[in-house]
Amino acid sequence: MRKTVAPLPEASEDEQPPVKPLSAEEARKLREQHPPVSPWRVVGGQVVVGLAAALVAWAITGKASVGWSAGYGALAVVIPAAVMARGMTSRFSSLNAGTAAFGFLLWEMVKIALTVAMMMAAPRLVSGLSWPALLVGLVLAMKVYWIALAFAPRKRASK
Repeated sequence: MRKTVAPLPEASEDEQPPVKPLSAEEARKLREQHPPVSPWRVVGGQVVVGLAAALVAWAITGKASVGWSAGYGALAVVIPAAVMARGMTSRFSSLNAGTAAFGFLLWEMVKIALTVAMMMAAPRLVSGLSWPALLVGLVLAMKVYWIALAFAPRKRASK
């Protein structure tokens, strides 16, 4: 059986292409209007949220092991995120678009592998490990990514 593919619609002369390349000046203005969020600011936020989660878990339960578990869960997010931020902000990762894409994929794989390794090591490293507390710390630290987007630098007014 032979498959047929629908033909592409004919483009009329008055239609604009879907993507218009930006000039250097237009790209500069766009970057000024939408400043990026520093990955180090996100990692710092994760540290603060992780410490708060550990202290609250310890205060609520009265058990230090629960606090350590929540702290270790946050640490399982913070350390891999810091490694990825370091790798993504290196000179090699910003040479051109190809190396940036490759660098992102590479450092994301390193981040995932490090997170999995830390989770597997948790029972040996944290005495009296509480998995629910560890997961709460982990999830709260991961949610900082969304909080960072909500508190990203706002659009600057154009001159």
